[in-house]
Amino acid sequence: MDVSERSALSRYLEEKVIAYWHEVDFRWGERAEEHYTQMAVFVSPNARYEGRDQIREFYSWRKSRGARVNVHLVNNFHLLHLEGGRAEVNWICTLFASDGEAPQPSAAPVAISLVHDLFLRQEDGEWLCEERRWQTLFRGGETTALSTKEMARRLASKPAS
Repeated sequence: MDVSERSALSRYLEEKVIAYWHEVDFRWGERAEEHYTQMAVFVSPNARYEGRDQIREFYSWRKSRGARVNVHLVNNFHLLHLEGGRAEVNWICTLFASDGEAPQPSAAPVAISLVHDLFLRQEDGEWLCEERRWQTLFRGGETTALSTKEMARRLASKPAS
């Protein structure tokens, strides 16, 4: 792959990450799980979600908590490694968030994190996230997370599909 193709793929993956957070911030993550492979894993310092069902359930739970304003800013996107249909990227997420309706008072970000993503190219050519791992660099407020126990309880109460 030449430099221009690598650069184009890097920008494409960055746009996918930005579109994902736009979905989360302005549509409650109603289709967020579509960004991930079926067996994806999402790991943060206080939560772990495995597979699309758990990722979908997290955003359903998040919406059920009530009004919240959040903005996830994506910066310093870097394509670390590309081999075949596998791309590893790092980026910085700066999160501003507060429970309640907009507008909220201006404040420092609740978190600044280094995020490591692994994207896999699917048979149809689409790139989906297989793994997202968060490393908190700065913390200034409260983030949301669904405990493993509560996740299991919520999923068990849903009718089988």
